[in-house]
Amino acid sequence: MFWLRPILRSHSRSSSLWVLHHSSNGYCSSFSTSSAAAIHAEKTINQGPRNDWTKDEVKSIYDSPILDLLFHGAQVHRHAHNFREVQQCTLLSVKTGGCSEDCSYCPQSSRYDTGLKGQRLLNKDAVLQAATKAKEAGSTRFCMGAAWRDTIGRKTNFNQILEYVKEIKGMGMEVCCTLGMLDKDQAGELKKAGLTAYNHNLDTSREYYPNIITTRTYDERLQTLEFVRDAGINVCSGGIIGLGEAEEDRIGLLHTLSTLPSHPESVPINALVAVKGTPLEDQKPVEIWEMIRMIATARITMPKAMVRLSAGRVRFSMPEQALCFLAGANSIFAGEKLLTTANNDFDADQLMFKVLGLLPKAPSLNEDEAEDFKEAASSS
Repeated sequence: MFWLRPILRSHSRSSSLWVLHHSSNGYCSSFSTSSAAAIHAEKTINQGPRNDWTKDEVKSIYDSPILDLLFHGAQVHRHAHNFREVQQCTLLSVKTGGCSEDCSYCPQSSRYDTGLKGQRLLNKDAVLQAATKAKEAGSTRFCMGAAWRDTIGRKTNFNQILEYVKEIKGMGMEVCCTLGMLDKDQAGELKKAGLTAYNHNLDTSREYYPNIITTRTYDERLQTLEFVRDAGINVCSGGIIGLGEAEEDRIGLLHTLSTLPSHPESVPINALVAVKGTPLEDQKPVEIWEMIRMIATARITMPKAMVRLSAGRVRFSMPEQALCFLAGANSIFAGEKLLTTANNDFDADQLMFKVLGLLPKAPSLNEDEAEDFKEAASSS
C-alpha cells in the first residue's frame, strides 16, 4: 500500500515536499514538487506581469522539467487568456528579395544565391485582394513584410504602405507591418494610419547576434522598438531558434524581451526554416521540445503577450502543435506562405481547429472598429 504524507509546508503549495511510503517493505523515498516553473507561474498568476526578471530566473524556468513547463505554462495561459482562442494571422511579402542585409537565415538577402528574384512593391489591388482572401479564410490580423533594411529614402513606397494600412484597417482587421528600421516620425505616421502592431524581431541574444547579422546592430533594433512603443503602436518582437545558438542565447533573448519597459504585445517564436543557398542551410531542424521550452518560458515571463507559433510550424504534426498551444501559444500564421517559405495547408489548419476545439480569436479593435467587425462577420 502506498500513501503520500506531507513532511514540509511552505506558503506556496507548489513548494511542498512529500514522502512516499510503502507499507510492505518499509521503502521510503522523498521528492519535491517544486520547480522554478511552478514557483514563478504561481507568482505571475498572483502578482501579475513584471519587468525585472533576472537572467538566472529566466534560465531556471527554461531549465524546468518539460512536463512542469507544459503544466505551469498552461496555468498562466488559462489565467491570462481565453485558453481555447487562437488568433489566425496572414503574412504577405509586399516587397520581396533584393535586401542589402546579410541575415544568415534569410533567402531574401541579395548576398545569397537562393534562386529568389527581387520584386517591386506590390500594387494596392494585389495587396487588398490578398487581405480580403485572408479575412474570408478566418485571419483577423494581416501582416505586410518588405525586404528593406530601413525605410529611409523610400518616401513613395512608404506612403503606399500607409495607404494599404488605412484600407485594411477599414476592413475590420488588425494590421501589422515589418519594414525594417523606422525613425520616430515614420512610427508616428504609421500610428496615424491605423497600424495595430509593428514587427521587429531581435532574432537571438545580444551575444550571439553578430554571428547572424552584421549589417544592423542589436541596439538599432531596440531603438526601432522604442520608437514604435513611444508612438503607441503595439510591439511585435520575438526570435528564431535553430540558428546554431546555445540554450544560453535563447534564455538571453527571452530575458531581453521580458525586461523591456513594457512587454511586447506579440512574441513570435520561430523555428529556423533552413533555405538552400543561405549560410544556415545545413542547420539541424528544431525539435518540438525546444519550441515548448521557448513558448512556456515566454508565457510565464510575459503572461499577457500573444505568443505566436510562427515560422517552422509546417514541420510539426497536429499533436505537436497541440502541445505548443497547451504550453501557451495562442496565435498561428495561416496561408500558403510565410513571406517566401512554405506554410501549413489551410484545410489542415481548419481540421486542427475542429479536432482540438480551438476558437478563432476576434481582432482587438476599439469600440467602433469592433462593432464594424461584428456587423461584417454577421453579414458574411
